[in-house]
Amino acid sequence: MHAPQISIPATYMRGGTSKGVFFRLQDLPVAAQTPGAARDALLLRVIGSPDPYGKQIDGMGGATSSTSKTVIVSKSTRPDHDVDYLFGQVSIDQPFVDWSGNCGNLSAAVGPFAISNGLVDASRVPRDGVAVVRIWQANICKTIIAHVPMTNGAVQETGDFELDGVTFPAAEVELEFMDPAADEEGAGGSMFPTGNLVDELEVPGIGTLQATMINAGIPTIFVDAGAIGCTGTELQDAINGDAKALAMFETIRAHGAMRMGLIRHLDEASRRQHTPKVAFVAGPADYVTSSGKRVAAAEIDLLVRALSMGKLHHAMMGTAAVAIGTAAAIPGTLVNLAAGGGPRTAVRFGHPSGTLRVGAEATQVNGEWTVTRAIMSRSARVLMEGRVRVPAA
Repeated sequence: MHAPQISIPATYMRGGTSKGVFFRLQDLPVAAQTPGAARDALLLRVIGSPDPYGKQIDGMGGATSSTSKTVIVSKSTRPDHDVDYLFGQVSIDQPFVDWSGNCGNLSAAVGPFAISNGLVDASRVPRDGVAVVRIWQANICKTIIAHVPMTNGAVQETGDFELDGVTFPAAEVELEFMDPAADEEGAGGSMFPTGNLVDELEVPGIGTLQATMINAGIPTIFVDAGAIGCTGTELQDAINGDAKALAMFETIRAHGAMRMGLIRHLDEASRRQHTPKVAFVAGPADYVTSSGKRVAAAEIDLLVRALSMGKLHHAMMGTAAVAIGTAAAIPGTLVNLAAGGGPRTAVRFGHPSGTLRVGAEATQVNGEWTVTRAIMSRSARVLMEGRVRVPAA
């Protein structure tokens, strides 16, 4: 006797430079409507993990950190919010879902999904114009405001907004990440958990590196490209095909996580793959993107490359872009110095797929830096909607 598959309403969406499977909380099996082993097991099976072949052939995942993602959305019970948004980063080859951070790219798809699935009060959604969706990001307990274009009573998905890392243009969705300094357990809620804009980070086998470690958007460790033998113009193959380089970045990430208070022991880093991120920065330089497009140094303020789930990202994670914009706005950080130093409210940085502009409003009060919001534009589109099937077991 073989158990049948179960069928669950789901939507497959692109948000920014990521893709994921979106669910309404109410549509999940009862056992998966609350956090725990049953929910994790379901999402792992939906995505097709753990897969020792690293391909996720038997699931909805695309075998990269950008495409091994799940989202759960529900009506919010919090005042002044429309929906609650929970993000799960599914490991490709290990049996776990990392709930420790947000996905900034998929954040762009949450508002459109919520409107289309009846999770936003109709009185707040104009027939034409822009719907303002107030999102509670449940992983990091922060507010995101999404500005979603509407046409004839439906979410507008097509348009002429171009986003490097995404092949086709679409409608622009502006996102405001409010008070983006992440409240990570053990980090004391401080934007700079060590109290310093730049730290001396001792990394065995590598040396002592200058590092800016920041909690904004997502906990991120920034180092200078030159200090680790990089230029900042690298594309994916240059890093992801180099086992020694990947091991170096993971070692930096683990020791940075310890200094940030995100883990107590180094071996915990392997079970917390989604956060923190590690990135390297350099001053502006000419380079050729992964699509063959030329980016001139004069077009950008700095170069940034970031790793996600152990691999160099093909573009830039949305949450890491928030960290970049925030750090750039604070004079003295490595990101700010790479961009030329001094006060600034926005930067355009070069990543492997092209360029991205992100803005942030930073102020210093009683010696402590705060950022009221970070702003960037992404796009989102429904790729498929219907039902996803998984074996009942």
